[in-house]
Amino acid sequence: MGPDRRPGRREGGCSGRSGAGTANDRGAVERDDALLLAVAGEVDGLTVARLRATVTQAFAALDGRMLIVDLTAVRFLGSPGLCALLDTAAQGAMAPGYRTLRVVVDRNRPVIRPLEVIGLDRVLALYHEVSDALAG
Repeated sequence: MGPDRRPGRREGGCSGRSGAGTANDRGAVERDDALLLAVAGEVDGLTVARLRATVTQAFAALDGRMLIVDLTAVRFLGSPGLCALLDTAAQGAMAPGYRTLRVVVDRNRPVIRPLEVIGLDRVLALYHEVSDALAG
C-alpha cells in the first residue's frame, strides 16, 4: 500500500504545512509582558496553516515577551493542531529571549484530552486561565 496522498496528509514529522483553510483566530492582544493569541473554532488540517502563520508572525513581534496561545474557545483540536503546538514550542525555544510557550486551555475535553493522550501536557506549560498564564 502506497503513502496516503489525501489533502492535508503528509509524511514524516510535524513540521510540514497542510491544508489551505483559514483559522478561526480571534486576534492578538499586545501587552508589555506578553503577546496573547486567541484561537477559536476548529484546529485541523484545513485551519492549521493560518495558526502556523499567526504564530510565526507572533514570534517575530515578541521582543523578549512571552507568547500565550489561548485555546479556550477551540471546539476541536486535531492532530495537525497538536503538531502545530509541538512545533510552536520548539520554535519558541529557538527564539531570541526565549520564554516558555504558555497555552491556555479550559477543561474542555475536545482540547485537553488530545494534549494528555499524546503527552503534550508534559511538554507545554498549560494553564486554565489567561490570568494564571500571565502570572506564570
